[in-house]
Amino acid sequence: MEAQEKVAVPVFTEVDKEVFLRDIYPERRPAVLRGVCLGPCLEKWTAGYLGQKGGDKEVKIHVSTVPQMDFLHKNFAYRTLPFREFVKRASEKKHADFFLCEDESYYLRSLGEDVRKEPADLSKQFPDLAEDFHIPEFFSPDQFFSSVFRISSCGLQLWTHYDVMDNLLAQVTGMKRAVLYSPQDALHLYLSGDKSEVLDIDSPDLKRFPEFVKAKRYECVLEPGDLLFIPVSHVLSLSPVVPQHPGTAVRCGRQCVLAPPACRQLRQKGPVRQQRPGGSYPSPSGAGEGATHSG
Repeated sequence: MEAQEKVAVPVFTEVDKEVFLRDIYPERRPAVLRGVCLGPCLEKWTAGYLGQKGGDKEVKIHVSTVPQMDFLHKNFAYRTLPFREFVKRASEKKHADFFLCEDESYYLRSLGEDVRKEPADLSKQFPDLAEDFHIPEFFSPDQFFSSVFRISSCGLQLWTHYDVMDNLLAQVTGMKRAVLYSPQDALHLYLSGDKSEVLDIDSPDLKRFPEFVKAKRYECVLEPGDLLFIPVSHVLSLSPVVPQHPGTAVRCGRQCVLAPPACRQLRQKGPVRQQRPGGSYPSPSGAGEGATHSG
């Protein structure tokens, strides 16, 4: 296909709160933060350790028979498993016990106890594992909205979507390729709500999605220990780099004001139909106002 313009996401090292708020946050562009202390999770979180700590707590998971998950058309099933059994299966390529087929894939996105009223919080859903993970202190604690624990089978690609708040994605185990798109390119992304209709971003159907090639992609590879700063409403696609290994990550959402018009238009229901220039952004020291979590 005609190639999209590709820009490498910049990598920053030796980042502390002062450097993040002065040099990275105000730019409102994706950034990889390498070398930030995430705690002993990087050494401890093996499949065996996770299963032991999570035990028999039941978790709701996505089960897929295909490598590319499609949230809009629901090409997966929801099932429930004890956490220990889920981690075991997510580490396997073929399963003796399965729901749909012996090579099915699994994805966990942790939820609050009351999914309609309570955001995901690693310290509440998995308190023993939360002790191993250190949330970077780039913002005051009252500005954090959620900490979402994610585990996916090797080789599984998640649907392309955006969130209505700033995020820090901590890659703990495995490697992921991250591709991001600015909200300024919303018209080219075929968005339905907060999800893109384009599943295969590398070989899209250009008869169905002819405008997709006009979007500029920001791309990087996340290694264990990396943090990816995802500014509000940037559209994200994650895919595995080394398909033999399952991936474990924690995504921390920060409440923020959706000031830029390009971000406000993304909150409307249905596909984006009008593109406007961006505006001013919230101060990193300001408290959130009315933000919700999506995707």
